[in-house]
Amino acid sequence: MLKHFKLNHIYQFEFMSQHLVFANCIPLVLKFFNQNIVLYVTAKNSIPVLDFPSCVVGEKQEITAEALEKGDNQLYCWRNVFSCINLLRILNKLTKWKHSRTMMLVVFKSAPILKRALKVRHAMMQLYILKLLKMQTKYLGRQWRKSNMKTMSAIYQKVRHRLNDDWAYGNADQDYKPVDNCILSVLGQDLDLSEEFKQNYEMWLDMEVFSNQIDWDQIVQY
Repeated sequence: MLKHFKLNHIYQFEFMSQHLVFANCIPLVLKFFNQNIVLYVTAKNSIPVLDFPSCVVGEKQEITAEALEKGDNQLYCWRNVFSCINLLRILNKLTKWKHSRTMMLVVFKSAPILKRALKVRHAMMQLYILKLLKMQTKYLGRQWRKSNMKTMSAIYQKVRHRLNDDWAYGNADQDYKPVDNCILSVLGQDLDLSEEFKQNYEMWLDMEVFSNQIDWDQIVQY
C-alpha cells in the first residue's frame, strides 16, 4: 500500500506514513525484531504444500491428511522470512530522508537489534537491514563505527551510495562544518558579481546564446 500510495500521489503516502508513525509503528517493528530472528525464520510451523513458493512454482502436490501431518522439512519458513523483509521495507519507507524518524531509530537503540538480524543469511533481508543501519551511522558516534567495521564494510559493499552521502563521516568535532547540499539554499545565496561581468554580460548573451542556432530536434533525440 505504501508503495502504491507513493507512486499514485505523494501526499497519500505521507498521510499514511504519518499515521503509522503516530501509531508507534517504528518501535513496534523494532520490538518484533528484538527476538531470536534466526529461530523465527527457521520455525517449523508451516505447511510446505500451502506455502510459497511451493504453492505456485513447480508441480502442484495433492493436499492430503498424510501430507499435512508430515510437517515441514525445509530449513526455513518462507512466510516468516517474507514477513521480516516486508517489515524492514516499511521501516525504510517511513524513515528515508526523514531526519526526525531516523533519530527515532537511534533513540530506540535499533542498531544492536538490526545487527543481530544480520545473522539471517538472506541477501534481500540483509540489504534492507544495512540500509537502515546506513542512515543512522553518523549519529551513532565514532566509537560505534570503529567497533563495527565489519558492518560498515558490508554497508559500503552492498548499499547504493550517492554523491552527497556523509554516512561514514558523521562527526561532532567543531573543526568539521556541515556541507550545504540543498539546491534551493545554494542557488539562493547572494553573490557579489564583478563590474567586468556586469558590463559584458549582455554582450556575452548576444554572442553565445542569441546568435547561435540551436537544433532542438537533435537535442530532444539525445
